[in-house]
Amino acid sequence: MHLSTLPAASPVSAMPAVRCIPLTRPLHWLRLAWRDLVRCGWTSLAHGLALALAGAVIVAITYNRFWLLAGAISGFLVVAPVLATSLYALSRALERGETADARVVLKTWLNWQNNHFNKWGNDYWCLVQFGALLALAGTGWVLTSAALITLLAPLPINNPVDFVQHVMLADRGFLFELWLVLGGVLAGPIFASTVITIPLLLDRRLGLLQAVLTSWRAVLANPLPMAFWGALIMALTLLGMATALMGLVLVMPLLGHASWHAYRDLVDASGLPPRDAPDQEAS
Repeated sequence: MHLSTLPAASPVSAMPAVRCIPLTRPLHWLRLAWRDLVRCGWTSLAHGLALALAGAVIVAITYNRFWLLAGAISGFLVVAPVLATSLYALSRALERGETADARVVLKTWLNWQNNHFNKWGNDYWCLVQFGALLALAGTGWVLTSAALITLLAPLPINNPVDFVQHVMLADRGFLFELWLVLGGVLAGPIFASTVITIPLLLDRRLGLLQAVLTSWRAVLANPLPMAFWGALIMALTLLGMATALMGLVLVMPLLGHASWHAYRDLVDASGLPPRDAPDQEAS
């Protein structure tokens, strides 16, 4: 299927070009992701199991404090793109014809750009910086959500049943609608900022700002396909959570692999040096 390419908005060395994609292209990403998941096997599923267990810990700690649970779960999902970094690396390894196993995962987390000569520049720490920014955004949403529910709910919200009765199905007020609107206000910019940023940073050597701006340009160039992709992410995540979090064991690695293929379709980064290429300083 033809993918048209838009020219970069600034010099090629700093800003890669983005492509226009068909509306249903995200379904192709999921098909490719399923292929990657099958080929990687337990290595992919272990990521989903780890994320599901982390979600279970959050639920166990905050179950009787649902005013906190609602924000904590959604805040956890905000940082999920960073936690899926090694899933992108696994898909990249398969694309290159390399072995995609636990060694790729360990290299991603422990030595993700071993050829980088300068360990002190922003370029080396860009993934860490982006992860910290997402963690701050997630924390901000947790605090905002907790404050909103605590201050405006007619009765104390201590468990999911209370949330459904006194927030979602409340006869008076618009607390649930306000909660959803605020969540959407946060989710939109975060989605636009993260949809291909981390795979791009993992794959190519460029600055954090350039990667985030490229992600925004990809979303703005493809509003309907990216809205469809966002809806698929939300639907699959809710499905995974509705199965007592067990579905996340499959859903999270599936979305992680699909995000790599989204990046490959949306961005032409061939003009940028690979992240794992040796530094010119070191040569």
